[in-house]
Amino acid sequence: MNKAALEIGRHVAHTGIMQGKRPKRPRDPAQLAKLMIDIASGEVEESHPADLSAAQQFAREGGLKGGKARAERLSPKRRSEIARLAAKKRWGSSKKK
Repeated sequence: MNKAALEIGRHVAHTGIMQGKRPKRPRDPAQLAKLMIDIASGEVEESHPADLSAAQQFAREGGLKGGKARAERLSPKRRSEIARLAAKKRWGSSKKK
């Protein structure tokens, strides 16, 4: 546990910087415009995220085929029931307690 988590009194997850993640773009439109011009002119090189590791690639492949495989295993009646519950949740009353 890091020092910041101890000061707050609770566990803070994901406090480190993710590797391979490019920095955020400026929110100020003038600064963003300058950055875009600098990138286009080649003065600043835009960083790209690193390639996926073997573990990340494996997880991605599983995630891409998971929903389709689940849908194929379900009976049409069960798929319809799941869709009906989802629609009811999505479009049902949104009363706040």
